[in-house]
Amino acid sequence: MSRSVLQPSQQKLAEKLTILNDRGVGMLTRLYNIKKACGDPKAKPSYLIDKNLESAVKFIVRKFPAVETRNNNQQLAQLQKEKSEILKNLALYYFTFVDVMEFKDHVCELLNTIDVCQVFFDITVNFDLTKNYLDLIITYTTLMILLSRIEERKAIIGLYNYAHEMTHGASDREYPRLGQMIVDYENPLKKMMEEFVPHSKMPCEYLSLDAMEKWIIFGFILCHGILNTDATALNLWKLALQSSSCLSLFRDEVFHIHKAAEDLFVNIRGYNKRINDIRECKEAAVSHAGSMHRERRKFLRSALKELATVLSDQPGLLGPKALFVFMALSFARDEIIWLLRHADNMPKKSADDFIDKHIAELIFYMEELRAHVRKYGPVMQRYYVQYLSGFDAVVLNELVQNLSVCPEDESIIMSSFVNTMTSLSVKQVEDGEVFDFRGMRLDWFRLQAYTSVSKASLGLADHRELGKMMNTIIFHTKMVDSLVEMLVETSDLSIFCFYSRAFEKMFQQCLELPSQSRYSIAFPLLCTHFMSCTHELCPEERHHIGDRSLSLCNMFLDEMAKQARNLITDICTEQCTLSDQLLPKHCAKTISQAVNKKSKKQTGKKGEPEREKPGVESMRKNRLVVTNLDKLHTALSELCFSINYVPNMVVWEHTFTPREYLTSHLEIRFTKSIVGMTMYNQATQEIAKPSELLTSVRAYMTVLQSIENYVQIDITRVFNNVLLQQTQHLDSHGEPTITSLYTNWYLETLLRQVSNGHIAYFPAMKAFVNLPTENELTFNAEEYSDISEMRSLSELLGPYGMKFLSESLMWHISSQVAELKKLVVENVDVLTQMRTSFDKPDQMAALFKRLSSVDSVLKRMTIIGVILSFRSLAQEALRDVLSYHIPFLVSSIEDFKDHIPRETDMKVAMNVYELSSAAGLPCEIDPALVVALSSQKSENISPEEEYKIACLLMVFVAVSLPTLASNVMSQYSPAIEGHCNNIHCLAKAINQIAAALFTIHKGSIEDRLKEFLALASSSLLKIGQETDKTTTRNRESVYLLLDMIVQESPFLTMDLLESCFPYVLLRNAYHAVYKQSVTSSA
Repeated sequence: MSRSVLQPSQQKLAEKLTILNDRGVGMLTRLYNIKKACGDPKAKPSYLIDKNLESAVKFIVRKFPAVETRNNNQQLAQLQKEKSEILKNLALYYFTFVDVMEFKDHVCELLNTIDVCQVFFDITVNFDLTKNYLDLIITYTTLMILLSRIEERKAIIGLYNYAHEMTHGASDREYPRLGQMIVDYENPLKKMMEEFVPHSKMPCEYLSLDAMEKWIIFGFILCHGILNTDATALNLWKLALQSSSCLSLFRDEVFHIHKAAEDLFVNIRGYNKRINDIRECKEAAVSHAGSMHRERRKFLRSALKELATVLSDQPGLLGPKALFVFMALSFARDEIIWLLRHADNMPKKSADDFIDKHIAELIFYMEELRAHVRKYGPVMQRYYVQYLSGFDAVVLNELVQNLSVCPEDESIIMSSFVNTMTSLSVKQVEDGEVFDFRGMRLDWFRLQAYTSVSKASLGLADHRELGKMMNTIIFHTKMVDSLVEMLVETSDLSIFCFYSRAFEKMFQQCLELPSQSRYSIAFPLLCTHFMSCTHELCPEERHHIGDRSLSLCNMFLDEMAKQARNLITDICTEQCTLSDQLLPKHCAKTISQAVNKKSKKQTGKKGEPEREKPGVESMRKNRLVVTNLDKLHTALSELCFSINYVPNMVVWEHTFTPREYLTSHLEIRFTKSIVGMTMYNQATQEIAKPSELLTSVRAYMTVLQSIENYVQIDITRVFNNVLLQQTQHLDSHGEPTITSLYTNWYLETLLRQVSNGHIAYFPAMKAFVNLPTENELTFNAEEYSDISEMRSLSELLGPYGMKFLSESLMWHISSQVAELKKLVVENVDVLTQMRTSFDKPDQMAALFKRLSSVDSVLKRMTIIGVILSFRSLAQEALRDVLSYHIPFLVSSIEDFKDHIPRETDMKVAMNVYELSSAAGLPCEIDPALVVALSSQKSENISPEEEYKIACLLMVFVAVSLPTLASNVMSQYSPAIEGHCNNIHCLAKAINQIAAALFTIHKGSIEDRLKEFLALASSSLLKIGQETDKTTTRNRESVYLLLDMIVQESPFLTMDLLESCFPYVLLRNAYHAVYKQSVTSSA
């Protein structure tokens, strides 16, 4: 036979290497999870920490692997009780160890087969075979080291076996071999050094980076004899020892190279020189490795940046330069992993070399290159499909044709390679066809195995060009169908999942350094890697790792958004301060200085510095001078670049949108800022003027709008969400809004002081003004109630907020009306008689003396009038604001209201009034007042009785008006077009209350107001005949109330007034009050 008795094709070396490497990673994952579980008191099997089983566990471990159940009943009695639960709960652990033993058997068998076949290894020729062979040795070594690090392994295996023996009367059939393996591999490397004596023909080609270092370190530890005979091997060994202090075994499990190697070699005779080499290399590693790797990372940062920049500009270069991309990713990945494991495992004195504040930049450029590969995958596919069919197939065909010897099997495989490549076309890429070259790659792997054994008909060692060409072709096929797998292989950083503390620390350092914050998005992007470290042999850890990736990604994005939000808030504060300088209140000093300068008056101290004018901060004499605002904008633009870098990212089937984090944080902060800027102090009842708050809010909004220049977010959505919530009583979190704060302040502070006589409503100024009193108020009412302030309030609260303000005002009015009704009920008999006796002066005088609480009625009606006057100011301001913002809609509503036919049903008319009122338009009948008073209907009183009380209320007010003449404060002031005690507000109160009450009770508003006018004029005419000067002190001022009532009313006319009250009296009254005003002024 041409291939000797042991035929390589029948040994399936390629298949076994592939399967065992994959299974080895799975076994490592399972062992790693067992080790972590046993190291965590919460996750540790309960039987290992159960006090009742403590003596049994100690006995089992001491006797391990021997099994003695007969003479130790007392120690094992508790074990007897729990044997079934132990079998059930420790089975997964026990059979994992059994699987490790079986894996070891298969690996040893395969290594022996490879030795027997005398396989030739050369990484440049049979790349897959060599790489898989070396990977298997490293996986096997790592597995046995990890097994020896599980301290509870004897206890777990022993407990399970004792429970098995007690249950089934015999040990588990795998236990004897398993127990012996555990004992043999107490010192795994020492045992494996003995094992590997027959396998000492290991390759010694130097390939840099992490995986290659493992091949060299573990290879020469296991086959250390070659270090004494081969200078090249010794140089490789020294280079590897000088580069690192520890190797990554699996995830965060590390292997301290120098200590382990020294401990192993110290017992070998004649190895003093090797031990000295190790010690020298250790010193070199501690002294120089940190700085060497720091410089590597520095170089890689600039190299990856340039590569990413070039490829983003010319993505077509990804085809010919693909190898450089994957090399760059691999180098960068290895440097990051090197830093990660050494930072955790190096002495603190040299810690500075292992803190890299620029690591985020390197990770970011890696992610950028990965993104380019994913985005331009079709470009790379087009390139390599044409390369495979147009060049590789032709060259391979020539090489095959020129082979002097080519057995049939090899010829068939080679021909299939050529045919597969020749059949490729660009159209397949354009049509989106899915490529799969896995079969071709496995065939080449098999062919390497067939042709690398001794006495092979076609020896690959003799046809190196063929091997190199096929390795290149295999790389090209991966560029077509395995780009994602290549990215995982060369740039996977899922190891960060197991270094959470270091990961979070790096992120915090990145945010703290302004120049690095633009790269902070790299950290949440790394969370997308985490799931690639899971394995199908350990499915139970998927949820744990998935949850960790989600929580870390969420935390990173949240912190980035918070940082951006804080920067934006600081900018807003600065802008609000600048905006505040432009407020009218700050110009007084400037005007004063100008006036004094004109009149040549010298005021103040000579050395007093001149106050800076607004805008000085924009005058730059030197470009190098950087203000705080400049720094904030720079930091914000850097961080926003990161937030805006990707629209979304998928982590464990969950989609994260970085911009939404910023949006939600801006909404929350904007809400708190608006409420905070009101500066409301409940104790002192101080609050910001609406105009000042509006200025600050606009400055804040201007800054927020500028964020759209940095990040693609819809800031209008933020404004709508926040500002609309501020128009409600409470926001979505149940917190008070500016609407509730201002409503409470105007009702409880301003209007309460009006009721107390400290403030009066001046119709001429359309504002409430402080009156001179002994106790000065802490605020100036005019500064909160003039036209500009009310318009600002309307801008801030909007129609919804103003509607809430109106409803709150109406609630106070309805409570006053309820009290008025009680007073009417107390005087119902007298008022009923007075209603029909207004033309009998003597009887009216007698009846009037029987009335009680006359002053209370007038005071309450005045309060109602004051509230309605304030509401009219608010409504007028709202109308002005809406007319500016939505003129066409307001004019349509106004037109609609003005053209309601008189015969229209009241319900329909009220709907129109409600619409009009919401737009700030005045209505004949106030819909809000109607609603408020409608809710007062008493259950025990009939509608007829309610109507009667309403009528008598108007009678009560009418007959009480003359008493106002005796009040000193009832004097009319032409300057303010009103009375200092606010009785001029009675006109509005009488008209509005009458209109609302008789709309509710379906009475005639006009008839009732005519009746009121008749009673009022009759009562007022009587005081014209009074001779008592005290009683008639302000008679003329009170006469004017009749004119005001008619002027205010849409239902009464001057002709009607003339019929009740001679106009000449009104004219004389106006003349008298104006004359009195001039006299008092003089």
